[in-house]
Amino acid sequence: MEKTKVKVQMSEMAKREERWAWLFIAAPFIGFLCFMAYPIIFAVVVSMSRWTGINSLLGNMVGLRNYIEILQDEKFWKAMLNTVIYMIGIPIGMILGGAIAMGLNRKIPMKRALTTMYYVPVVSSLVAVSILWAWVFNYDYGLFNTIYKFLTGNHGPNWLGDETMVKVSMIIFMTWKGLGTSIILYLAGLQNIPRDYYEAAEIDGANGWQKLRNITVPLLSPVTFYILITSLIGGFQVFVEVQVMVSSGGKNYSAATVVFYLYEKAFEHGQLGYGSAIAVILAIIIFIITALNFWGQDKWVKTID
Repeated sequence: MEKTKVKVQMSEMAKREERWAWLFIAAPFIGFLCFMAYPIIFAVVVSMSRWTGINSLLGNMVGLRNYIEILQDEKFWKAMLNTVIYMIGIPIGMILGGAIAMGLNRKIPMKRALTTMYYVPVVSSLVAVSILWAWVFNYDYGLFNTIYKFLTGNHGPNWLGDETMVKVSMIIFMTWKGLGTSIILYLAGLQNIPRDYYEAAEIDGANGWQKLRNITVPLLSPVTFYILITSLIGGFQVFVEVQVMVSSGGKNYSAATVVFYLYEKAFEHGQLGYGSAIAVILAIIIFIITALNFWGQDKWVKTID
């Protein structure tokens, strides 16, 4: 016996709701096409040209020549190495943030004031705090060298002028700037861990180190994973700090990052095609590192059952 298909007629109200649903879906989709998909496709096309923003784009296509030149560019690799070195501050900031969060998770006076104080750098203008820290690191009358001279009687190091010390300076600043985010996220994660786990561990005779190693650290791993991913992505995009504090890129390009080099090539030298190729390479690197982290998260990221 053949089954007959019954066509369900939609009411006018249902049709109207469906039309509104499509409109709500269309808004973010159109926004994605205009502000995400189109710029990405355009950047890839521009990266295969010698476009300067003034000359013809299609008349100056060079294929993969920009990418080949970048891979042979000593300045690019120096900027990439500097960018990776700056990421030393990521684990330092995560460890400090976790330690401070555990302190703030206890019943201490002025807890809210301290939490707010730690988070102020995160919401402050990056340009403003970069100018502030440039004064702190000033060779002649900066805060650090003033204290150093008072304690030792000798002049302090050239924080932003020495090839090694400029990297130390940038790591200190970036760690300080991102510390508030780690503290807030770890504090929220600590407050989400049930007290029952610690009470059961105490009954079994576990000491503080054992509770930290077997309960706190594993159950904070989702927060650690999130901080790690966002910090790595942000670390590859460092620009403002270098532009404000060491506008020339440092002695022998010792402070420049990949995005700083991209800006220099694209907007100072007018090589928009070359700069777009650097942006595409950087996007690929960030995608690969992020994908690898997501692929390996099951091996160390734990959740509360």
